[in-house]
Amino acid sequence: MSKTTVKDVDTDSEPEHTAAEPRTVGASRAFALLLVITGAAGLLAAWVITIDKFKILEGKLAGKTFTPSCSLNPIVSCGSVMESKQAAAFGFPNPMLGLVAYGIVICVGISLLTRVQFPRWYWLTFNFGTLFGVAFCTWLQFQSLYRINALCLWCSLAWVATITMFWYVTSFNIRNDFLKAPRPVKNFLGEFTWVLPVTHVGIIAMLILTRWGTQLWA
Repeated sequence: MSKTTVKDVDTDSEPEHTAAEPRTVGASRAFALLLVITGAAGLLAAWVITIDKFKILEGKLAGKTFTPSCSLNPIVSCGSVMESKQAAAFGFPNPMLGLVAYGIVICVGISLLTRVQFPRWYWLTFNFGTLFGVAFCTWLQFQSLYRINALCLWCSLAWVATITMFWYVTSFNIRNDFLKAPRPVKNFLGEFTWVLPVTHVGIIAMLILTRWGTQLWA
């Protein structure tokens, strides 16, 4: 049967390890590229939002109003999201956190492309980082849909990137026994990891359509 998910376990033979040495695991080029691409997508979104945020602040100082290019109507309004209190959840603009976090993801992906192998603690720490990212995105999605009442397209790109990297990193850790799971789960992830991010993003899309419907294009 042909694989329908990213094959992310390095097929090169691993060096022998003694019992005292931790097992290290690398990843395939496909998985490494997935991390580079999703990290780059998130970094692009964070960069554009940061630049637009600065322009909004500069406009206010000059007594002018700057409208981001992705503000298409009252619903698809990046400016409304950027000026909300939720856009600085930790006391500074959220995209500044993204500039660091997505940069780290790119570095991990590039390291894997050079055949670097990481121990279990590294993979679990990386997985925890993506879990925090997807949890934070989920909170932002709720705030955007039901509190701010506006949608930011660049934020949406960051959401999709974060969701994708989270599910693939989690799948990687489960299939390498860094996270314990029943054999049927491991078998499912070996073939159908792609189902998880597609379903996750699909649910968000349905919530957006249910919330606003045709107003998105009005």
